[in-house]
Amino acid sequence: MVGLDDDDAEDLLSALSSTTARGILAALHEEPTNPAALAESVDTSLQNAQYHLERLESAGVIEVVDTVYSEKGREMDVYAPADRPLVVVAADGDETAGVSDILGRLLGGLGVVGIASLLTQYLLGGAPFVARGGGDAGGGAVGTADVATQTAASTGPPPGLLVFLGGLAVLLAWLAVWTVRQRR
Repeated sequence: MVGLDDDDAEDLLSALSSTTARGILAALHEEPTNPAALAESVDTSLQNAQYHLERLESAGVIEVVDTVYSEKGREMDVYAPADRPLVVVAADGDETAGVSDILGRLLGGLGVVGIASLLTQYLLGGAPFVARGGGDAGGGAVGTADVATQTAASTGPPPGLLVFLGGLAVLLAWLAVWTVRQRR
C-alpha cells in the first residue's frame, strides 16, 4: 500500500503515467514474458519497452522471474508482475498503515470464516461440492439413505452457507465499528 505522500509514490505514479507502461503491465498480468515479445504485443519499439520495464521494475511493480535465450543465443529476462497487490491511497503514512492493517485483518477473518463454513458444511451437510445421487452410472435405483439425505438437504439452505453469511455479517459489523471509531 502506497500513500500519496510516501517516497515511493512519485516513482510509482511516474512509471504508471504512460499508456505504454500500463499496456505492458496489463500484458504481463496475462502472461510473463520477455521485452521483445512485450514490445510486439503493445506495438512499441524494443528500446521503449525496455525503458518502461526498467521504470516499472524500479517502482516495484514488476520483477524478473526467469531468464530465457533468444534464437541468436542472447540472454533475455522474463518479467512478471510483482507478487503482491498494489494499492495507492490518498492518505498520510499513519492512515496508510491503518488501512493496510485493517485490510489484512479483514482478509484473514474472511479466510477463517470460509474455512469454518466448509468444515460446517462437511460435518453437518455432507461434503461440499459433491453431487449427490444414488445408483450406478447406468441409472440404477436410488438407495433409501441417499433419498433421505437429498430430502434433508433440500429443506433449507446449506449449513455451511449459513455459517459463511453469519461470519460475513460479523466481519462487516466489525468493519463498520472500526470505520466509525476512525472518524472520531
